[in-house]
Amino acid sequence: MDDKVEKIFNIYPLFSKLSKDYYTQLKPTPVDSPYWISIDEKVVDLIGLGSNKVKSNVFLDLFSGNSVLENFTPYSAVYSGHQFGQWAGQLGDGRAITIAETKHENKVFEVQLKGAGLTPYSRMGDGRAVLRSSIREYLCSEAMYNLGIPTSRALCIVGSKDPVYREEVETSAIVTRIAESFLRFGSFEHWYYQEKNHELKILLDFVIENYYPEISLDDNKYLSLLKEVVKRTAELVAQWQCVGFMHGVMNTDNMSILGLTIDYGPFGFMDAFDQGHICNHSDHRGRYAYTNQPYIGQWNCSAFAQTLTPFIEGLDSIKEVLSSFIPIYRNKWDELLHKKLGLEEKHEEDRALFDSMFSIMQESRVDFTIFFRKLAEFKQDHELQEPIRDLFINRQSFDDWSINYKRRLLKENSVDTDRKIRMNKVNPKYILRNYLLQNAIEKAKKDDFTEVEKLKRILRKPFCEQPEFESYSNLPPDWSEELVISCSS
Repeated sequence: MDDKVEKIFNIYPLFSKLSKDYYTQLKPTPVDSPYWISIDEKVVDLIGLGSNKVKSNVFLDLFSGNSVLENFTPYSAVYSGHQFGQWAGQLGDGRAITIAETKHENKVFEVQLKGAGLTPYSRMGDGRAVLRSSIREYLCSEAMYNLGIPTSRALCIVGSKDPVYREEVETSAIVTRIAESFLRFGSFEHWYYQEKNHELKILLDFVIENYYPEISLDDNKYLSLLKEVVKRTAELVAQWQCVGFMHGVMNTDNMSILGLTIDYGPFGFMDAFDQGHICNHSDHRGRYAYTNQPYIGQWNCSAFAQTLTPFIEGLDSIKEVLSSFIPIYRNKWDELLHKKLGLEEKHEEDRALFDSMFSIMQESRVDFTIFFRKLAEFKQDHELQEPIRDLFINRQSFDDWSINYKRRLLKENSVDTDRKIRMNKVNPKYILRNYLLQNAIEKAKKDDFTEVEKLKRILRKPFCEQPEFESYSNLPPDWSEELVISCSS
């Protein structure tokens, strides 16, 4: 690797300073004739590389796994986890390899290749990622970040014509993603279920020292850690719910210890509103349906809490912290819903207003995103609220609800023009709908990556009108209902 490239990366070993019990050192598996698909300049800048330098062939080799940095040894981390509620035992980075830990502006980031080849944790897999799944993760990372939701980021996608075998033969692609840490609940379950408390304590102390230093001197720092993880996870799920996002596979090995959205697989954003919507075709029992996400978030936190029991006396304090999950979630959900409806005050009747709103949305299968965006157009001096009411099959149900909404707005002397500005800052006009992704994927299969770039540009400003992209905010076409997203995605 060119010496100049080595100097661009400000290597700062952090997780890799732990013993090799926590990871396996290995190099990525090279691919044939790699090529750029897309580079996110903003993420490049986030770790201080400079977008002009990254576009070189030297970096193409690095981010394809065809070369490695001389001053950093790549690794894949080990972890375990519960999958669909069942203990799955040892898992680990089956297709992810960290190629650098780098410090920029006082933050340390792990730089990780997803789809970089076999690791000791690949089990029956091939360690590769396909083009479609790589595009999905790359664009959704950007979408979530710009919606203001905590997430890992994606720096670039590199493609190769190497074949990958899934339901059909597809081509390979590698996503370079970054986060302050990719440690997950399953990272701690791994040691707990092996009854290796020494290794578990080292990992817990590492997390507290580097990511939660403010609790390091607490009387019981492990209980304090649980409180922080519960709070971050509960608020994260509330943020998901308020934009209609479904993760699709909330296994404990996919839950970040930092409260980030990680491991984008069979995710989906809500189109027609349905409380019971299941975005993952592999989720046959609906464990990770939209309405279940808060309760699964709490279940996952209880799985993490179990790993702390060797270091916390008595179970009552743990139970008390876990019982706070749903109230924290509801408080955040309530806060966000008030903003989505443009309400600046809180009143007792608000819960009934929200519940009835979701009830009529469910009845008419109203588009989640379009409804809240159009609700900003609500006029208190109009008897009929067109075109909002036209979203409903049962228009009368909306008319009845709008009477209560208008009464509620009058109660706080809401001003239509001011409220519209506030609502449009929190209710996105553009989301990453599955059909938009599919269009980009189909073009990419023909080596046309213009739609990937266009979506990236649109998703950077989800709350702005962007009239030149108006069609991307429309109702999805009928054929989009036939799209199936599974864990193999």
